[in-house]
Amino acid sequence: MMSEPEAWRGRVRGTPAYRRVLFGLFLAGVATFAQLYAPQAVLPLIAHDLGVSEATSALIISAATLGLAIGVLPWSLVADRVGRVRAMIAAVCGATLVGFAVPFAPTLELMLAGRFVEGLLIGGVPAVAIAYLAEEIVPEHATRAAGTYIAGTTIGGLSGRIISGPVAEVLTWQAGIIVVAALCALCAVGFAVLTPQPRGFVPPRLRTQKASSVSVRIRAAISDPRLLALYAQAFLLMGGFVAVYNFLGFRLMSEPFSLPPTIVSLIFLAYLGGTWSSSWAGALAARFGRRAVLVAGVLVMVAGVAATMSEQLVLVLAGLIVMTAGFFAAHSIASGWTGAVATVGRAQASSLYNLSYYAGSSVFGWLGGIFLAGGGWMGTAIMVIALAAVAVIVAAGMLREN
Repeated sequence: MMSEPEAWRGRVRGTPAYRRVLFGLFLAGVATFAQLYAPQAVLPLIAHDLGVSEATSALIISAATLGLAIGVLPWSLVADRVGRVRAMIAAVCGATLVGFAVPFAPTLELMLAGRFVEGLLIGGVPAVAIAYLAEEIVPEHATRAAGTYIAGTTIGGLSGRIISGPVAEVLTWQAGIIVVAALCALCAVGFAVLTPQPRGFVPPRLRTQKASSVSVRIRAAISDPRLLALYAQAFLLMGGFVAVYNFLGFRLMSEPFSLPPTIVSLIFLAYLGGTWSSSWAGALAARFGRRAVLVAGVLVMVAGVAATMSEQLVLVLAGLIVMTAGFFAAHSIASGWTGAVATVGRAQASSLYNLSYYAGSSVFGWLGGIFLAGGGWMGTAIMVIALAAVAVIVAAGMLREN
């Protein structure tokens, strides 16, 4: 008679347990990504208040995403020991506590250090979530479930930005971040209460010695060319995406637009385009293939970035929506594909994908400010388009469906 982990195929779409998995991860996505990106909506206010440049203020985002990038691989090893859900609960609760303290840091240096620690803790959720889905959901529904999870993360990122901006204009940017931290605390509690314990996870002690070896799992995660290509997608596309959202607000608050901070914070409603596209990308991939949908998403992203170079506000905003939809379609395919390709070392592959994702955010999210200072918005946009072009070349040359 087979043991339960061998017989277990996963939770089926439409069942209560399936819905609890996705809703629990939705809450985790809000709790982590809201606090991760809440300062992004108030970067112009932070730059003015602290008397620093655009690129320096963006370090508040880059410090957290760098911490996240470094933290994802250790968190995957923790999750292999204590279980997926326990690791995510520890991560999201710890990050939320730090999130309350960061705005009270007396210096920029201490604030950056606090954001780095916050990012290290936040890394526990994206490091484990896709592996948890791959183990808990039947394979035929896993891609769609991953798309739904990514859609939930967009709501998290959106909520943090559109809450912090208006609160900051009425009170202070610190108050905006604190209000977001309170929302994250509520979502963290909901995640801990609702999320089912794993049934598909097999602790290392129950596997063969070879399969449980950390070195074997990491080697498997870096030896498949398809995985390397997917990590490249994460690094390049996320880098460009964050650069757009970090610095477009500076452009919109300057001539010829001169928009107030509250109105500028509403640009993050463009994230709803990503919520829609990521939930549909899985269904389109089942029909047309993963690579076709991924490449199409990147090309849509390029078209959107090109539109943001217009001097017409309506075209800039439309371009932002299109860019966001294209990015999240590509990201949902690439992240779900990573879990499907990695049959050994799945948590490590997921962590390396996220390491690449947030390393790109840290590097290009800051570098976009250098291009902005040197070439205006045109310089930042051209950098993002160049990153997307490289991503398309890598996808076309290295990714295969089987």
